[in-house]
Formats: sequence, C-alpha cells, structure tokens
Amino acid sequence: MEIDRFAWHAGNSGRRYQQVAQLEANAWGLFDLHGNVAEWTLDAYAGYAAPGEGDIPVDPIAWPSTEFPRSVRGGSWQDEPPALRCAARRGSAFSWKRMDPQIPQSVWYHTNARFLGFRVVRPLVEPSSEEQLKYWKPDLDSVRRIVDRQRRGERD
Repeated sequence: MEIDRFAWHAGNSGRRYQQVAQLEANAWGLFDLHGNVAEWTLDAYAGYAAPGEGDIPVDPIAWPSTEFPRSVRGGSWQDEPPALRCAARRGSAFSWKRMDPQIPQSVWYHTNARFLGFRVVRPLVEPSSEEQLKYWKPDLDSVRRIVDRQRRGERD
C-alpha cells in the first residue's frame, strides 16, 4: 500500500508506536503527520458546525470547559488506514488515565492511551504578546476546577 511509505497503522506498526521519522516525509517535509500516535489537541470534542457561506471563523478553537472529552486527531498505530487523516477525530475518555499513579490524578497524564501523542509546532511568524498569552498561558483556574472535582470523586 502507498500509505505504508508515510504512516504507521494497524497493518504495519507491529502493534506499537514507532520512533519518529522512520518513514518518508510527506510533500511538505513533515514526518508522521498521520498515524503513529494520534494528536492530542487543545480543542474540546464537539460536533462540527458548518460555517455559513462566506463566514470566516474568528476563533478556530473549541475552548474546553471540562476535562473530558478533548479532541484527538489523525489516527494512530492501532487504527486502519482510512482513519489516518487530519479530519479523523475522537473524544478522549477518563479511562485513558485509569492507571495514573498520582493522587490526585494528573490533568495531562494518560497512562492507558499509548496511541496518543502531541505535535510540537513553531509559527512561521512569531505571534504578538497578547496572542502568545491567549494560547500559551496556563489556564490555572480550569486545572484547579478539574483537580477539585477529582478530589471530591466527581468526573465530567
């Protein structure tokens, strides 16, 4: 299959994730854009809303208000080739951190989601200080609310 040149999936991965950049890069020089590990994103997992004709999204991020579900994209080593695409996505679940040894459990640690990773990116043009704070400043209030719910034994 042509996809075997570019992506790790259920048919060629040996049932595990692989070291990055072992297969060919895509046309833009990016390795492992599809498959290998699914991409953990900032977005809350929500249904698609089709924009109206001519509408331009002001803020493309679906800002989360709860710990679960968050959006995971791109497929992984355990998915079949049709699931290895940018538009393929699924929502995260509490079960992904079932074996987290920390008390309270971490907001970010997903011990049972070995198919999950993240992508490190760098903007071509450095954003303004205001934009940087919007995306890079930790949302301590949100994390605090999640940890408080965990301490009370509640889940989303």
